[in-house]
Amino acid sequence: MEKETEKLLVETIQKDPHQFGILFDEYYTVIFNYVFRRLGDYDITKDILSETFLKAFLNIGKFRWKGVPISFWLYRIANNEIQQSFRREKYRPGSLDLIVESKGWDTPDPASTLEVKRQAEKEIQRDADFLFIQQEIKKLPAIYQEVLALRYFEQKSIKEIAAIIDKKEGTIKSLLSRGVSKLREIAG
Repeated sequence: MEKETEKLLVETIQKDPHQFGILFDEYYTVIFNYVFRRLGDYDITKDILSETFLKAFLNIGKFRWKGVPISFWLYRIANNEIQQSFRREKYRPGSLDLIVESKGWDTPDPASTLEVKRQAEKEIQRDADFLFIQQEIKKLPAIYQEVLALRYFEQKSIKEIAAIIDKKEGTIKSLLSRGVSKLREIAG
């Protein structure tokens, strides 16, 4: 989505929250794939996506356009939710369903989310090396997981990663370098 289109969409949603479904439809699959690649667990991914879009919906009124894609904000929320899920003994997401029902927009039908799941699983299964690397990355501290996943799974640039996790580009380069070194150490 072009920046100007995104800006208009955000302004529209801020005036009429019923329009949030457009944002949801546009970015659900992108954010789902990112979280699923990080975690490799479909059920936890669905829970985190529910929390991510619930928080986005609840906070869209506070969002201030700074010329950065709205997807970066959604990645940041998803990253925070992943971090929280790591910290909790038992993950208990809020219910996006309540807002969906009260605001009148539809969630993706279960068949389409299962298809998204199948496609994501198929992509993961295609490459045994990916599964190995994914498991090894999970052994790293969360900050390294985050930057490595954004760089290598999501193909984000250093500048984009810096915007998503709100750190300087030099810090991102350093985290990537250290993360790759630590990954090499544990992968032997």
